[in-house]
Amino acid sequence: MADNALYHALVLSLHQPAGNLDHLLAYNKPEAREILFTIDRIPRSLWEHQDVGRVHLALSGTLLETLSDPDFQDRARGMVDCAALLGNLTNTSIINNLATGYYHPVFPLIPPADWDAHIDRWRGIAHRWFVNSDFQGFWPPEMGFCMEMIPLLRRRGYRFVLVDSEHVQPVTPMRWDEVRYRPHIARFGGEEIIVIVRDRELSNAQESGMDLEWFTREVRERTQFCDFPALVTTCSDGENGGWFRNAAPGSNFWDAFYKPLLDQARANATAIQPTFIHDYLNRFGTHGEVTVGPGAWNTGWHDGRDFVQWSGTSAQKDALIRLDEISQAVLAALGNATPIGSQNRELLNLLEEAHWRVLRAETSCNFFWGDAWVMRCHADLDQACECLDRANACFI
Repeated sequence: MADNALYHALVLSLHQPAGNLDHLLAYNKPEAREILFTIDRIPRSLWEHQDVGRVHLALSGTLLETLSDPDFQDRARGMVDCAALLGNLTNTSIINNLATGYYHPVFPLIPPADWDAHIDRWRGIAHRWFVNSDFQGFWPPEMGFCMEMIPLLRRRGYRFVLVDSEHVQPVTPMRWDEVRYRPHIARFGGEEIIVIVRDRELSNAQESGMDLEWFTREVRERTQFCDFPALVTTCSDGENGGWFRNAAPGSNFWDAFYKPLLDQARANATAIQPTFIHDYLNRFGTHGEVTVGPGAWNTGWHDGRDFVQWSGTSAQKDALIRLDEISQAVLAALGNATPIGSQNRELLNLLEEAHWRVLRAETSCNFFWGDAWVMRCHADLDQACECLDRANACFI
């Protein structure tokens, strides 16, 4: 007989743009404190439920960079012990860390030639802190995904990737509930990867606030015709919004929703059971093939299709065009410099700085707020051009 239990995979994205927490700590300490408390609360909320608590976290490289910086740790002391926080996030009994991109780019919008660098730079910092994590899963920032990413993700050894339900189309004939509540295979360029489908509507509720009774009723209604063990996946930001930041006991996501869910899971085997995605895959495998259209998760203004949130205005489009041009120039210079780099360290340093500034210019936050932050993209690109000009002088 099939195991028709209900399984829940909780996924939280944690990201702060480069320098943002530093700025808040200097000029808006209450908000900095809120953010740090919110992140610190995650592992602490699960300590008494290590037998059933299961949370997937995706921390951007820039957030890890800030939390691990000794100077920032000193200045944040008295609010949160950031070193202890990072240590708590290594508890693989309750936390599964997902891989992501270092500077949190919307991958389909940036030059594919830069994809490797974002992934490899994140792996570099994450492996220093999460030494016991195997990073089977990949979290595309903003859930910005396209099928062309599959070969790269597989080359880097990732087993599965998270995608939004609105962009998934079945290749194998299947019902609506099968599409949404089972893992599938997606193929591109001779490679295949498992896709885990986020339930958009339930994720919206997770982000804004919900109670366990409503969630249980909604999940059971959505999965009532499932003749298989359903995997309900909810994904949202984990440190933004009052529902997650509220520190009052009983008034936030953890106290008002997730701990009661864990209590029910512990007391009743027929209740919704939290799970790690890799554990579910090891037990139940995948079902059928799908394609995933290019798109992102929904925001407060857009549904994620065509990445309009990040590329809808003329200023955003112009910045993305300039970004592509400068990325090509920097990568070409790096390729030309490789044969002589060992003899000219100054040249290589200048080109490496130009490259990371291009990568930082690609952060999704530079484009998310309409035209408000686009100048941050141009500021980094200006610095990249200055480094490139100085590097070119070294060739003469």
